[in-house]
Amino acid sequence: MDLSSEMIHSLLPVFLVSVLGTSAGALGLIEGVAEGTASTAKVFSGVWSDRLGRRKPLVVFGYGLAACMKPLFPLASGAGSVLFARFADRLGKGIRGAPRDALVADVTPPNQRGAAYGLRQSLDTLGAVLGPLVAIALMAVFFVDIRTVFWIAVLPAWIAVALLFFGIDEPTTHADGRPQRALPHWRDLKQLNAAYWSVVVIGAVFKLARFSEAFLVLRAHDAGLALAWTPLVLVVMNLTYVASAYPAGKLSDRIGRIGLLLGGLALLIVADVILALSTHLVATLGGIAMWGLHLGLTQGLLSALVADTAPESLRGSAFGVFHLVGGVATLAASLIAGLLWEAAGPSATFFAGAVCATLALIGLAWWQNRFAADPSTRRNS
Repeated sequence: MDLSSEMIHSLLPVFLVSVLGTSAGALGLIEGVAEGTASTAKVFSGVWSDRLGRRKPLVVFGYGLAACMKPLFPLASGAGSVLFARFADRLGKGIRGAPRDALVADVTPPNQRGAAYGLRQSLDTLGAVLGPLVAIALMAVFFVDIRTVFWIAVLPAWIAVALLFFGIDEPTTHADGRPQRALPHWRDLKQLNAAYWSVVVIGAVFKLARFSEAFLVLRAHDAGLALAWTPLVLVVMNLTYVASAYPAGKLSDRIGRIGLLLGGLALLIVADVILALSTHLVATLGGIAMWGLHLGLTQGLLSALVADTAPESLRGSAFGVFHLVGGVATLAASLIAGLLWEAAGPSATFFAGAVCATLALIGLAWWQNRFAADPSTRRNS
């Protein structure tokens, strides 16, 4: 599915701005609504998966909805149709996200959660590496015909749905053999402790620092990257991402999560400063590579922290709430990024990201002092 999505996503910013004549502000709105929708939907799908005691039906439906939306991209005639397609596509992502994340925790021993989430993130990102590479090749073959590339991207999406439907057998119990609770209630969220809610808040500030990667594509294009080569941006970012996510997750099981997360935030700050100041393509691509490395050091570990601090019976709900709050922050981040880009230029956008990343780093350092050494704040069952 990531192969399909990134074939489209790597070309979509330039398609919107250069082909459809969309402004950077409208691009920020589209990306913010899309990613915000995905994160918001996760809270409902997470709760539903806890109630059903099953994850797979929601995961299949989410992937299927996204696959159904892929043909709308090559058919798009304006920003409105792209907004609808992105909205529905990311809604599918939201529906599948929290149940999938909870399922990983359900079947993984606590002392291997970092490795499990890191591996999932690495494999997920592998598709994100291949997608832009395939898009570059197809752009050359079809003489920079973006719509034809979008049509071809429909095929791997449906292959992914078929593999999931026929190839995945869902376990009926948690890893420790106890049956899942059938009917969790919203009031049960009070069982989520202070350590968990602190992770949610820190994650939200983190999301404010991480606006849509569409702005990385625009930054590289402004720095001189040709239209046919714009998918290279996501290739560079995802290569460092896929190479670091699994090793970082595995290492976190041995030495703890917080130090690696702090290092990832520091890398994001440096990457933002480079992208804000750079006027040369090589330096810009270097900043984008650092952006990908920070993702590898943080995204799987944040999921592992949620699993560490949430009770097993509310895992789906806990991931859903985490993604809901992050979704609101993502919407705000992309809207602000687009407005700053139009009003003050790319440098202002990336400097603002660096400021938010610094705030997240300070919050995470506080979390480490407050909770990391206290076993009572963790739920490793």
